[in-house]
Amino acid sequence: MNALFEYRNTMDALRFTPEQKAALAERAAERAGGKTRRHPLWRTALIAACLAAALAVGAGASGILKSAVEVLAPIFGGSAAQTEVIDKIGHPIGAGDTDNGVTITADAIIGDQYNAAIVYTIRRDDGTALLPEGTDPRSLLMGGFGGASLDIRGGSHGSARFVADEADSSAVQLVQTLSADHSITGSTATAEFEDLCVWDEAQETPIPVVEGHWKFRFDVDYEDASVTLGGGETFTQNGMTFTVDAVTVSPVAVKVDYTVDSEVRWSDAPSGRLPAEDSRQMERYFENVEILLTKTDGTVIDLSSSGGSLNPENGVTVCDKGEVFDEILPLEDLESICVGGIAYPISGK
Repeated sequence: MNALFEYRNTMDALRFTPEQKAALAERAAERAGGKTRRHPLWRTALIAACLAAALAVGAGASGILKSAVEVLAPIFGGSAAQTEVIDKIGHPIGAGDTDNGVTITADAIIGDQYNAAIVYTIRRDDGTALLPEGTDPRSLLMGGFGGASLDIRGGSHGSARFVADEADSSAVQLVQTLSADHSITGSTATAEFEDLCVWDEAQETPIPVVEGHWKFRFDVDYEDASVTLGGGETFTQNGMTFTVDAVTVSPVAVKVDYTVDSEVRWSDAPSGRLPAEDSRQMERYFENVEILLTKTDGTVIDLSSSGGSLNPENGVTVCDKGEVFDEILPLEDLESICVGGIAYPISGK
């Protein structure tokens, strides 16, 4: 279920017809058995996010504001180099809302110009257990929109995962990520949640375990530590020429912008499974574009299955592809990034 839910929500961020998105989700579900990705995130909800200055609406959050390092290090890495990055570009938030005896608080954010990760805490105010005994946090998902929407133009894609607090049964954490095709810094975020649910495998439907509606706002304002590489380099594959417009790398994420010298054309199939030709077009223009990130210790991280957007425009196809890392990667630990066989050294060492 998780792989299917993840792909359906990721596909919602891409600019295809509803029928094409549904069919792609079916393809992902068929492939899910036995296939493991480099980044084992439980992506159970489409999200968008970021912020820094807290502006709570409604009842608001309670308690002491935690530092960004205190919130982010247990999730994204607590080495000396990682905490140094968090201390520099991570920011506490403290915005939240309360309903039905449960408070959702945006604790902290970290990001760059196009990407962000937000950590929320969902807590029952009376200190009793938030979830039924034995509930696996990986089966959780939020009803409604289930995340923060941004006041930006353009599209975005994202992911989410739940993290259990072994020492506090009254709370769980929700980690949301966002990647956008336009700058998100300086924008305003509106976080809205409705009903915390658990996926019922037998009924194949979400079942509410915590009912409520939560909504609050905050500003997106944090330091961008990204570097931009490349511009104008080309590679060929599948009989087409790909021009790399820009490669953006930060300790938080990667974003690759490229243009293909032909316009992708979709079929007019009204519904049902994705036609074979549309599937082949997706692979040619998007899925088969290889992105490899190499660390200074020789480790290679395959980012080729990242999400993004695909837009036909005046005879060409404009694309962006990328994702937020599941851990902080200091630039000094990164050697290079390779896009379609073109290697770009990362000058952060």
